[in-house]
Amino acid sequence: MTSAPQCPDGPTPTPRLIATDLDGTLLRDDKSVSPRTVAALAAAEEAGIEVFFVTGRPARWMDVVSDHVHGHGLAICANGAAVVDLHAGREFVQVRALPREAALAVVDALRAAAPGTSFAVELTTGINYEPAYPPFFKDPGARVATAEKLLHEDTDESAAPVLKLLAHHGELAPDEFLTLARSAAGEYASITRSSPTALLEVSGPGVSKASTLALCCAERGISPAEVVAFGDMPNDVEMLSWAGTSYAMGNAHPDVIAAASGCTVANNEDGVALVIERILAERAARQQAQADAP
Repeated sequence: MTSAPQCPDGPTPTPRLIATDLDGTLLRDDKSVSPRTVAALAAAEEAGIEVFFVTGRPARWMDVVSDHVHGHGLAICANGAAVVDLHAGREFVQVRALPREAALAVVDALRAAAPGTSFAVELTTGINYEPAYPPFFKDPGARVATAEKLLHEDTDESAAPVLKLLAHHGELAPDEFLTLARSAAGEYASITRSSPTALLEVSGPGVSKASTLALCCAERGISPAEVVAFGDMPNDVEMLSWAGTSYAMGNAHPDVIAAASGCTVANNEDGVALVIERILAERAARQQAQADAP
């Protein structure tokens, strides 16, 4: 059943920037971008509204939307740890790394608080993981070793920056694991999740989708009030709270619904496109009313 979107009070303001998560938000469950969404993104850019993809995905997984980035070509990846230029072959424009000593402190804390946790290390050059880490997307070029070894090695200035530490637990419930990890290791890093499994994503202190989006907006002279944001999982909560207008998807986590100022329909029903279409329709109606005014 298609649910009706719940809009914030009053007309939707015409934003200067739209920030949208990808998985579970802009993308359908089959990881495709629907024709309706493609058209809505293009129409927003044509109307002078910048669009930023803001995702937990690493840069190497951005091909799915590379053809749909207009104008600036930038995307925020790895939950705010990287800004990449999709027009320049996913070149890193900015990196907000997780200090290795902080990552090691998180590993130590989670090994003690949640025995059985396995880890992976996401670098600007790719991913490495422990032998026990689940085979989500095995990378043939990855190194396999303990997290301590992966984080201790190559620590000179030429070492690739760490974007995220990933922590998986095979028995704990996802939200239970997140709460436990934040209590045990939150003093060392930013900890969140976007997976339906007990898979946590650990970034540098203060690094989030929201904080990196705020930096990108400040460079453009765009205030939070001029941003409309979309998301579905806990790693979107800070961004939705920061943006002046925000929408939780119909399939969103309860914490996301609580953080957003409105709701739209689910990702499989093109909830982002629906809101963009309404924003542009209301903008066109206001412009027409001004033109018709005596």
